[in-house]
Amino acid sequence: MEEVPEGEHMNWTLIRNEFVQELKKATRIAAPMVAASVLQYLVQLVPVIAVGHLGQLSLSSVAIATALANVTGFSLLQTGLSAGLDTLCGQAYGAGQYQKLGVYVSSAIISLILVCLPVCILWVFMDKFLELMDQDHVIAQKAREYLMWLIPALLGSAILKPLVRFLQTQSLILPMLLSIFLVLCFQIPLCWILVYKLELGSPGAALAIDISTWLDVTLLGFYVVFSSACERTRVRFTKIAFPGILEFFRYGVPSAFMICLKWWSSELLTLLSGLLPNPKLETSVLSVCFMISTLHFTVSYGFGVSASTRVSNELGAGNPNRASVAVLAILSLAITEAVIVATTLFCCRHVLGYAYSNDKQVVHYLGVMTPLICLLVFLDSLQTVLSGVATGSGWQHIGAYINLGAFYLIGLPMGVVFGFVLHKRSKGLWIGVLSGYAVQSALLSLVTGATNWRKQANKVRKRIFAGSPRQEPCDPGGSRNSSADET
Repeated sequence: MEEVPEGEHMNWTLIRNEFVQELKKATRIAAPMVAASVLQYLVQLVPVIAVGHLGQLSLSSVAIATALANVTGFSLLQTGLSAGLDTLCGQAYGAGQYQKLGVYVSSAIISLILVCLPVCILWVFMDKFLELMDQDHVIAQKAREYLMWLIPALLGSAILKPLVRFLQTQSLILPMLLSIFLVLCFQIPLCWILVYKLELGSPGAALAIDISTWLDVTLLGFYVVFSSACERTRVRFTKIAFPGILEFFRYGVPSAFMICLKWWSSELLTLLSGLLPNPKLETSVLSVCFMISTLHFTVSYGFGVSASTRVSNELGAGNPNRASVAVLAILSLAITEAVIVATTLFCCRHVLGYAYSNDKQVVHYLGVMTPLICLLVFLDSLQTVLSGVATGSGWQHIGAYINLGAFYLIGLPMGVVFGFVLHKRSKGLWIGVLSGYAVQSALLSLVTGATNWRKQANKVRKRIFAGSPRQEPCDPGGSRNSSADET
């Protein structure tokens, strides 16, 4: 048997040790982030559940208003524009340019408040748009009323989401977890009091969201201002923040398109299901499928945050080798999680529908759809991590083009063909979703695999230190340790 040189043993040992270290770092970020994401999902779900017991009119109007609020407002702020900070803050933190984090966050808050203004105007006249789409007049009025009550929450999100990204990029996840847990504990009784005891109905549910959002802003704001963990990166509003608005939009706009294009395609397919024969059954089944995938996304989102944080920190620190190892480590965690979840869903496919409906037709239909849901779970975990790599690296504009092609040139057309032309109904629409995810994951994998991490680290550090009073040499060879180990 041929002997392996001692140096090669040492190289493999070094790679293995770095991989294990990255697994530990990624887990310390992803685990609390998964918990925080699930709690955030429950915060959004509680008011809808409360309104659901008020009758069909309240439920239908709030369901429409919530979908419109997500598509036109919260998706732009929560998971869209604010994702630009994953690039800016994460890379600056890794490079040790701590003072820039506060400037970036200030620029982001100003930018998002400016974006809120046209969104608020749109919400004020939303009933007119709904009536143009042949929606019932009473439902349109109720939906507009609910949106009007949600405006304070929208403005609060313009502050909250930059603070969340600010903490994420420093791996400070536990304060976010504690904050959202306290908010949820406060919101449940608050929602019950406002909706039922004070008989405010759906406006009471919206008011509960407003108060919860601003409570979260207050808690995280106090932590950012007074915590010693944020001493080097403290957020301070100065005139320097205004020139930074253009740089924020430079990364925020493609981030918004990259994330929202995928989201909007799912909403379009749900609307298309209403055109199928037996639309009540088809829409119900497809909606439940998306509910299951959304619930899983709250888990995979934690891996995406971990990927974005670790990659941006290491590129900013000039450690391209560690950035590439971090990608492999987080992908291995995400794939393991996806296999476990998909296997569990498949084994429970005959009873899974009872969690959402007692209608045996719906339960059977969901049993047929479950294998396809399992495939989406796997692809969703993969693309979430790769999308996090894109935002952490700063090439989200490439991700936007990929999502545009994957979901609108491949996914939606294939969904229409399978759903309507080949008469596969909701199953065909879901095949379109899978096609979009498969193409997206394949293209993101190719871009990630072809990335020259050393060149990317050079590019990142050149941008970060441009115009800085203290210029540091660019050493992407890995000699400098990452500063993003703190949780």
